Amino acid sequence: MSALTWAVAAVVTDPSGRVLLCRRSGGGRRWALPGGRLRRDESPPAVARREIRAETGWDVELVDLVGLYRVGDPAAPPPPAGHCGALPDVLVHVFRARALGAAPAGAPAGGCHLDWHPPDALPEALTPATRAAVADALAGRSGVLREPAPGAGAAVPSGEAAPPEQRSGGELGTSRR
Repeated sequence: MSALTWAVAAVVTDPSGRVLLCRRSGGGRRWALPGGRLRRDESPPAVARREIRAETGWDVELVDLVGLYRVGDPAAPPPPAGHCGALPDVLVHVFRARALGAAPAGAPAGGCHLDWHPPDALPEALTPATRAAVADALAGRSGVLREPAPGAGAAVPSGEAAPPEQRSGGELGTSRR
């Protein structure tokens, strides 16, 4: 079992309801939520504000916590020596946030193409965790828990019935990255 990495992200919206997404130059060029990893002894809200500002240039107001999303495949076997393995085991705190101001407060970091997307016209090339978190945030859900399950299909929000084989720990939804 790999060590758990803690991260943050946010579903950032503007006054018209569009969602801010980042397409990184690596990683298959899929769109994802802005965010980053926590350092030792940092609080998730403080890191979310800092990382979103650094990555996008936007100052944000965190509204609430949408949920916790576990990314990776905890059942994946370890890779052979000298080879890359499965995705790291990451627990992402996803916040709902509003962009402050009419324009970014600073310059965004390089390596990320930013764009605002209407909720009904999101790009097809979204990471699965991003797709689930945006759907949860736009539906007004809070307190969502999602965990990947080997071979799982679409994610099921907390509070809705998942097939029994996808349930674990009292209605945890599932999502596979």
